[in-house]
Amino acid sequence: MTTQPRDPVLPQMMLKSELPEHLIRHATLRQLQVFEAIVRLGSFTRAAEELHLTQPTVSIQIKKLSTALGLPLFEHVGRRAEPTEVGLLLYDTCREMLGALTNLEMKLAELHGLQRGRLQLAVITTAQYFAPSLLGQFARRYPEIELSLEVSNFDRVLDRLANNLDDLYIIGHVPERLRDVAIYPFAPNPLVVMASRDHPLVRRRQIPLQELEKETFLMREPGSGIREATLRLFEAHGISPRVRMELGSNEAIKQAVIGGLGLAVLSLHTLSAEGAEGPVALLDVQHFPIHRQWHIVHPKKKVLSVVARAFLDFAIQDEARLRAQIDGMLAAFKAQTD
Repeated sequence: MTTQPRDPVLPQMMLKSELPEHLIRHATLRQLQVFEAIVRLGSFTRAAEELHLTQPTVSIQIKKLSTALGLPLFEHVGRRAEPTEVGLLLYDTCREMLGALTNLEMKLAELHGLQRGRLQLAVITTAQYFAPSLLGQFARRYPEIELSLEVSNFDRVLDRLANNLDDLYIIGHVPERLRDVAIYPFAPNPLVVMASRDHPLVRRRQIPLQELEKETFLMREPGSGIREATLRLFEAHGISPRVRMELGSNEAIKQAVIGGLGLAVLSLHTLSAEGAEGPVALLDVQHFPIHRQWHIVHPKKKVLSVVARAFLDFAIQDEARLRAQIDGMLAAFKAQTD
C-alpha cells in the first residue's frame, strides 16, 4: 500500500514532536522579529519603519510565516490588523525567544569587553524633563548601546508594563494595585505650587494652606498621580480647591499659569529648562513641597538584560546628581522670594 505524503504546510495536523522541526525548517528569526514588531507597534507600517524594511517586504514575511504555521496570524478589524488567537500565542513565544537572544548577545558583548546592545525605556510624561539627560549621561559611558525612549501618560505606561513591552519603566507614584513588580526608588520628585510672576502671593512667606482655598487651580486630568497627591493633601486639611480647568499636559498647564488663569501644583522637574529666571514663580506655601520620589519598575519575574541591569545600577548611582540639581533649583527660587 502506498502512503500519501503529508502536506508540509499543515503543521496543525502534525505530532507535537514534529512541529518544532517543521518551524525550524520553514520559519526564520527575521519573520518572527517582523511579526513581533507588528503586534507590539499595532501597525505593519510602523513595524516596517522600525526595522527599516518596505511595507511589501513586511507583508511577504508575514505571509510566509502564516504559511509555515498553516493558520492566519492576523485578522483585519476596520483598518487595524489584530492578532488572531494563534497570533497571540506566537507573540508570547516571540517575546521569550527574542528576549533570550538579546540577552545572549549582550552577555557575549560583555565577555568581549564591549557594551553593545539595546535599552528600551518607557516613562510617564513628567519624567520627560529629566529622562533624556539621564539617558545622555548613560550614553556617554556606553556609547555603543542603542537607546529607545517611550513617553506616555501614566495609564499607558502601566499598560506597557503589564504587557512587558519595554526593559524598564519610570513612574512617580506606585499604586497599590501594582503587584509582582520590582520597585527601585532612585530620585526626588518634589511637587510645588506654581503661579504667574505677577501673582499677589509671590512675595509672601509661609502662606497658610487654607489661603489657597480662595484661589483657582489648573489641574491634570483625573487619574494623574500629581492630581491625586495634591487632592489628598488638601482633603487632609479640610480644603476643597476650586478647579478652573483640567488640562492633559504639563506644558499646557504651565502656559495657563503664565497667562494668569490660576495656580497649579506640578513636579519641580517641569521647570528644569526655564529655571528660577523663567516666567513661572513658586509660592512658599505651608506643607509644600510634597515630597515624592521617582521609581524604576519592571515585572518581578522579568530577567533583566545586561544593558537593562547596567542602566538600573547607573540610574540609582546618578541619584546624587539629580538630587543636587533639584536642591539647587529650590534654593534659586527661594532666593528670589527672600
